Amino acid sequence: VQLQASGGGLVQAGGSLRLSCAASRRTFSSYAMGWFRQAPGKEREFVAAISWSGGRMYYADSVKGRFTISRDNALNTVYLQMNSLKPEDTAVYYCAAGSPYPLTAANSVNYWGQGTQVTVSS
Repeated sequence: VQLQASGGGLVQAGGSLRLSCAASRRTFSSYAMGWFRQAPGKEREFVAAISWSGGRMYYADSVKGRFTISRDNALNTVYLQMNSLKPEDTAVYYCAAGSPYPLTAANSVNYWGQGTQVTVSS
């Protein structure tokens, strides 16, 4: 499975961005999907995950209530809607596919996307 992330950019604090991640194969629907992020000088950290059916979502405490993960299995795409962005959300965001749900650990990931930069200015 190849994953192509897009939608990153520069936004002011309090603004919104929507990330997308398109998968190359129809077997996308059998994987849990997630988003991780990595800020300069820091380890990659879990952000959000969604089950294969889209019925269950799980979030890191730092983004709960601000970010929403969703998926469209017909389009082989997973999304991350990011609202009320903060400067500390600045990072490269990576989409991921793997199992089992909730895919909170990097060692549960089978496939990584290439990353998209999100920069939040204060």
